[in-house]
Amino acid sequence: MATYTPKNILITGAAGFIASHVANRLIRNYPEYKIVVLDKLDYCSNLKNLIPSRSSPNFKFVKGDIGSADLVNFLLITESIDTIMHFAAQTHVDNSFGNSFEFTKNNIYGTHVLLEACKVTGQIRRFIHVSTDEVYGETDEDAVVGNHEASQLLPTNPYSATKAGAEMLVMAYGRSYGLPVITTRGNNVYGPNQFPEKLIPKFILLAMQGKPLPIHGDGSNVRSYLYCEDVAEAFEVILHRGEVGHVYNIGTKKERRVIDVATDICKLFSRDPETSIKFVENRPFNDQRYFLDDEKLKNLGWSERTTWIEGLKKTMEWYINNPDWWGDVSGALLPHPRMLMMPGGIERHFDGAEKCSDGSSQFSSASNQTKMVVPVSKSSGSPRKPPFKFLIYGRTGWIGGLLGKLCEKQGIPYEYGRGRLEDRSQLLADIQNVKPTHIFNAAGVTGRPNVDWCETHKTETIRTNVAGTLNLADVCREHGLLMMNFATGCIFEYNAAHPEGSSIGYKEEDKPNFTGSFYSKTKAMVEELVKEYDNVCTLRVRMPISSDLSNPRNFITKISRYNKVVNIPNSMTILDELLPISIKMAKRNLRGIWNFTNPGVVSHNEILEMYKEYIDPNFKWVNFTLEEQAKVIVAPRSNNEMDASKLKKEFPELLPIKESLIKYVFEPYKQNVTE
Repeated sequence: MATYTPKNILITGAAGFIASHVANRLIRNYPEYKIVVLDKLDYCSNLKNLIPSRSSPNFKFVKGDIGSADLVNFLLITESIDTIMHFAAQTHVDNSFGNSFEFTKNNIYGTHVLLEACKVTGQIRRFIHVSTDEVYGETDEDAVVGNHEASQLLPTNPYSATKAGAEMLVMAYGRSYGLPVITTRGNNVYGPNQFPEKLIPKFILLAMQGKPLPIHGDGSNVRSYLYCEDVAEAFEVILHRGEVGHVYNIGTKKERRVIDVATDICKLFSRDPETSIKFVENRPFNDQRYFLDDEKLKNLGWSERTTWIEGLKKTMEWYINNPDWWGDVSGALLPHPRMLMMPGGIERHFDGAEKCSDGSSQFSSASNQTKMVVPVSKSSGSPRKPPFKFLIYGRTGWIGGLLGKLCEKQGIPYEYGRGRLEDRSQLLADIQNVKPTHIFNAAGVTGRPNVDWCETHKTETIRTNVAGTLNLADVCREHGLLMMNFATGCIFEYNAAHPEGSSIGYKEEDKPNFTGSFYSKTKAMVEELVKEYDNVCTLRVRMPISSDLSNPRNFITKISRYNKVVNIPNSMTILDELLPISIKMAKRNLRGIWNFTNPGVVSHNEILEMYKEYIDPNFKWVNFTLEEQAKVIVAPRSNNEMDASKLKKEFPELLPIKESLIKYVFEPYKQNVTE
């Protein structure tokens, strides 16, 4: 059997999971090979994955995107690359259901750029394209023979469709231009360093935290799992012994149901599977089984070495010893994560990353080696790029101002938007200048001094509350950004199905039924429209309250200054408790509509009783009826109860409204006064 010996290898996506294990193995076992690794450091990449290679003289890291034709051509020529191992790809199926265009861009276009560069330079002796078993589609449940390399490709989700599309390009360049291509299709891989959006590391981290393990559907889906070091060895074999023009399955005949994987992990942590496993909504489409015929690779001399339990224990021990390897991964641990995939992603550096005087970045090992320098944005500042940066609209508003203070307190970089929401060009300029990871929209017209103003300023209200909000949502979607949108719950009123005092609150899916004020009309209108944007998280705020009792927008401050007040129970939002939760929601990339109130209701009189107890023992007030109130206001006001169970389920620590009032508003005020 003829063997192939490379000289200069380019490995794409090598700060990711599988490719980092392959790179580290080749650098360790073949010091005579020069290994250049290229990675744009997206959210699931981590430079720390390459720590074992950092001191090796045959290792060089380049930060860059395979979609940059100039960079790829430059690297192939200046580094005399003769071999490419192409791992770089977006790979998480859940993400592909919510952001499929990004998969086309990375997996198909990026591969095409590489292939074209190989054709133009004419120096590549091996192009190993890394694909997936998912391109075969679903295997029959009763099949006893797995898909072989000549089986038809029948992908069933956006991720596997883009990988199949990339394979077609690879095959075409092999046939049309004689490019020496080899394709691999692998089963699921697990082990140390894997980003925890994937099943096994997610379950391990959740088990470590004592949280339930979420299973899509009934858990009967069958998968095959290979330990990462075994897979790295498979690529080592294919590199040296694989035949040009061939496809190789990297698989195992040992299959496991998802529920069995969860059960095994529970047992390793001495947890009861019956109480630790939670069944959640299934994916839009979830293949029942992938089964590969791996005989062709075995004939090259490869075989699986690591048993399931042995590999699982090694993986568990690694995550226990490295719980913070990936930083804040709360968003990835959700049952249906939606990690936003943006240029630049999240950089995680280890000591040794260097900064050049001209603002470019480089990372290589030996001081006597020619280092690859790749220009980066001068706005990147410190090489330790923070994982989050917020762009906030509504600087002069109450909530917008509080968000900025929270970011300062939590050490989160942020900037306020300068553009007006209705001006698209200004919004685009803000995004270009700030380069945010998330956008918070706390801008809007509520009226001066109250919503009655909107009744006589309807076009101004529409311009900001409707056109501006939709404009911002559209710009954010265009740039792959999550928009946290502060909306209102003042779009409902008590009715026969939701009577006052019944504890039956309006849910997120209920249709707005309050049209008494023009302000509420615009808010209900824009909420209905913005539902079409899958990058928006809408937070329904009601009668906001904070511990700053001097703020005229504070609901307590308002009613304590009125001559007369109505006495109706309402859902309300304690900002001191809920605004920090909004930041957590952004980090978790939560979307959709959320009733952003504390559970339960509280009446005007109950609040004023607390005010009298904690603030002013001599305080007195007078009630009047809704009919009497209507005579002194222009537009009717919304009164309702919101069902906050969805928010409570996501954040179990959320306090009921009356407890939150005491803890976050009245007790801190009383303590400050006594001090």
